[in-house]
Amino acid sequence: MITLQKLRGGAIREPERIASFVLGTCRQMVVDGRRTGSRRERILDTFALDLPSLVEEDPDALDTDRLQRCLELLPERERAVLIMTFYDDRPAAAVGLQLGLSAGNVRVIRHRGIERLRTCMQAQV
Repeated sequence: MITLQKLRGGAIREPERIASFVLGTCRQMVVDGRRTGSRRERILDTFALDLPSLVEEDPDALDTDRLQRCLELLPERERAVLIMTFYDDRPAAAVGLQLGLSAGNVRVIRHRGIERLRTCMQAQV
């Protein structure tokens, strides 16, 4: 994206040397990423004792094993709609287009799937 923006903005003086520019940009992004990671580690080393524990037992924590079992129990169409909606972050119209359904039908299936999932998650406590 950076390369395209610079190219379109006319910031690259020698377009025939675009490969060198891309390599330099990639190298700089890696250096920036490492710098950010090491900065984060130093901050955590310095202040970690002052932070509240993030590993405390949360009674409302998500039980991923139970969630997986409950998802597997759903009918295939409901499972597909839920996964495409929440995991793939797709709107109802896009899900409907993929599955050959109307957006309204996708919303109804999603609502029913969420209810079945909620019932299953609460029943296995």
